[in-house]
Amino acid sequence: MAEAHQAVAFQFTVTPDGIDLHLCHEALRQVYLSGLHSWKKRFIRFKNGIMTGVYPGSPAGFMIVVVSYMSYNKYKQLDPSMGLIAKLGQHIPISRYMSTDSQRIVGGVLVGTGLWVTIIMIMRNVLKCLLSWHGWMQTRHGSMTWSTRLWLLLVKIFSGRKPMLYSFQNSLPRLSVPSIKDTCRRYLESVRPLMDDEQYARMKGLTKDFEKNLGPRLQWYLKLKSWWASNYVSDWWEEYIYLRGRAPIMVNSNYYAMDFLYVFPTPIQAARAGNTIHAIMLYRRKLDRAQIKPLMLQHTIPMCSAQYERLFNTSRIPGVDTDTIQHMNESKHIAVYHKGRFFKVWMFYDGRLLLPREIEQQMERILADMSEPSPGEERLAALTAGERTPWAKAREAYFSRGKNKQSLDAVEKAAFFVTLDDTEQLYDAGKPVKSLDSFSKSLLHGKCYDRWFDKSFNMIIFNNGTMGLNAEHSWADAPVIGHLWEHVLSMDPKLGYTEDGHCCGEPHPNLPGPLRLQWDIPTECQEVIESSLTVARALADDVDCHCFPFTDFGKGLIKKCRTSPDAFIQIALQLAHYRDKGKFCLTYEASMTRLFREGRTETVRSCTMESCTFVRSMIRDETREERLKLLKLAAEKHQNMYRLAMTGKGIDRHLFCLYVVSKYLGEDSAFLKEVLSEPWRLSTSQTPMQQLELFDLVRHPEYASSGGGFGPVADDGYGVSYIIVGENLINFHISSKFSSPETDSHRFAANIRRAMTDMLDLFQLNKQAK
Repeated sequence: MAEAHQAVAFQFTVTPDGIDLHLCHEALRQVYLSGLHSWKKRFIRFKNGIMTGVYPGSPAGFMIVVVSYMSYNKYKQLDPSMGLIAKLGQHIPISRYMSTDSQRIVGGVLVGTGLWVTIIMIMRNVLKCLLSWHGWMQTRHGSMTWSTRLWLLLVKIFSGRKPMLYSFQNSLPRLSVPSIKDTCRRYLESVRPLMDDEQYARMKGLTKDFEKNLGPRLQWYLKLKSWWASNYVSDWWEEYIYLRGRAPIMVNSNYYAMDFLYVFPTPIQAARAGNTIHAIMLYRRKLDRAQIKPLMLQHTIPMCSAQYERLFNTSRIPGVDTDTIQHMNESKHIAVYHKGRFFKVWMFYDGRLLLPREIEQQMERILADMSEPSPGEERLAALTAGERTPWAKAREAYFSRGKNKQSLDAVEKAAFFVTLDDTEQLYDAGKPVKSLDSFSKSLLHGKCYDRWFDKSFNMIIFNNGTMGLNAEHSWADAPVIGHLWEHVLSMDPKLGYTEDGHCCGEPHPNLPGPLRLQWDIPTECQEVIESSLTVARALADDVDCHCFPFTDFGKGLIKKCRTSPDAFIQIALQLAHYRDKGKFCLTYEASMTRLFREGRTETVRSCTMESCTFVRSMIRDETREERLKLLKLAAEKHQNMYRLAMTGKGIDRHLFCLYVVSKYLGEDSAFLKEVLSEPWRLSTSQTPMQQLELFDLVRHPEYASSGGGFGPVADDGYGVSYIIVGENLINFHISSKFSSPETDSHRFAANIRRAMTDMLDLFQLNKQAK
């Protein structure tokens, strides 16, 4: 049985002589240290808030401005207060309390402070104007115009020194609303390869009617919102795409990240959990102190950091009609699940964060606990895996009071959720396909009741010491989780293990054990749990996951062909899909819009006229020279579309927001209704490597993330995620549904391999011909 910490601050006994107090000095000490830790954290947040609020200003800059201003006025024998003190003296008897010299100093400091603030505001607005220019994205790789060099220099000058995570938030430009005309034109261009002449003529008519009649009215409201809100898309995107969805978030929304493929740091489950949880808590501490460097493109151009705010202490709360996101400013514990039991584990003792060996000690206690789950407890988390409305009703009926509410609060208000999984998952060189498919499926959905899918993320530690992560999608996008994951993977070798596989250090002799959460789940609630589990299992059993490392070549060879690796892969996916299904489909590629304040994502419609023409040339008997020419045109088109998406000129978020406005106004649009109902039968995403400095991929290519994946968006489609690792490796994660006769993840993977190789051969054979 896991230990429960029973020490209290004091006890008392009523006697004939009065009340006898028995103070527990150790408990009082822990209360004092806990309070001290909280106040330190508040002070750091307060200080960081001020530093961020005045950035790019700094205390040193303040002193320079004020001292320079005072020195100049003293040299010129001018009044540093510029008459301010004299005017105040007409209403307030200042001379009674301060001498003339003191008045001059105070007035000079006030005016100097105003000058400093003015300089800050000028720098911010100049930087915002500079960041609103995106011409630098048109620069070809390896070449840079003088105008772009000058622009980068100015951005560096006005960006200040040593920025913290949120320093640039007030300097980022707002996302502008594209014109109706441009959006409609690019929409028609995107659907042309997917429609015959008759279908296209009909859609063109709907589009022109919308552009002329209803569109301008909806656009007016959208522009009004863009002037008022920080971002005209993000709040509606979060609410209507994620929180109002009533289908299960498991598989449909949540996604996963995978461990190293070729490195096994330790076979001891508790030890891997110790180092991993400690690394995550170190990351949270850096996040709380805003010590994480803001993501910068080309080491100069800042990106929005707003999504990091809800990485920890966050849970999605179910509602009957819509969910909400609950975020706590502080959480000192994690929630742990093992063999049907839930535990609350404190992460601090003696006023400090637990060390890896101490966390391992807590995990060992949980693993050694032989107690049985209470009725309904083992499969309780299936409520988070099923449909949202039954979970919301059950939460209100059975978890709004008493011990159930206390235990649910412990889970939902935890820093994050940990599952000590009782299965083994790893990459097995003897059966690579089967082992990786099992690994990815387990991370995506597990047993459907052993992950708390509502938490911002679940840390999953398997019985053999491998691990992975499952993340909820509404609060942020994958690059934020990817940033954390890179930190965790890079910290694992640094924290290290002893020769026998345990965390470094010694167990704590007096560390209180984990607290077993108590539940009282009635029979009616257990029936709801089983119903949700049935829905979740049907969904999970239908998912066909396939993960494979592509080792034939990587971005190093693709770049030698003077082609964007992302464009190369996206066009290969088009070729693979056509060979797989014999037709083209609407394709979704996620692109970020974090060059703008509170930006999230935009869609790159990768199926273009140019890519389709190239694919047909690979099917027909065309010359290599013609195929290569068409490939380069398709790659350039894709790059241009990606640039448009990143710079706020995509079409899908604009169309989505126009649709939301139409619903608010009670207007029906046949055009918008048809656009928003089109299925994405090929949904793709690249997992970016954001912190290359953490990994020496030349000497140790095995120490890198294997990336992650997600479920298919359409029942008859594919979900494809890929990560470009170093120069010679690309990891693919493919998903589809067994129930669809049109899809097969393994068949599609074979087509991807073939397409990648065939496309590279065009460049190699072309070079040989020269």
